Amino acid sequence: MPLHITSIYAALTALIFLTLSIRVIIYRRANIISLGDSGDKNLLKRMRAQANCAEYAPLALILLMLSELAGAPSLALHVLGVLLVAGRALHAIGFASTPQKIILRQLGMAMNITMITFAALGLLGHALL
Repeated sequence: MPLHITSIYAALTALIFLTLSIRVIIYRRANIISLGDSGDKNLLKRMRAQANCAEYAPLALILLMLSELAGAPSLALHVLGVLLVAGRALHAIGFASTPQKIILRQLGMAMNITMITFAALGLLGHALL
């Protein structure tokens, strides 16, 4: 079974992650920081934005994929996918801003937590009922 819907949101999430990774690489090269953060708060902020995406996105994408494989309606899958991608983007923008835009970080995380919660509960309900 092809995973057309999950593929869209996996690709978009990957592009967000790559953007965050490139921001770290460029900053490291410009400031000649090879390992760790050397106490540089700007680098640490970039690293944490990237790491946060790496921590949440895989679980969210696995849940989205399993939901698609379980036969969830296309509309539900797109809602979950939009919550994931928009949430990751808002979190990254809020985190990357100087000063940080806390409301965007909070909204982004709320969207991601909502997505993970609904996908997990939907899968659990489908499996048990």
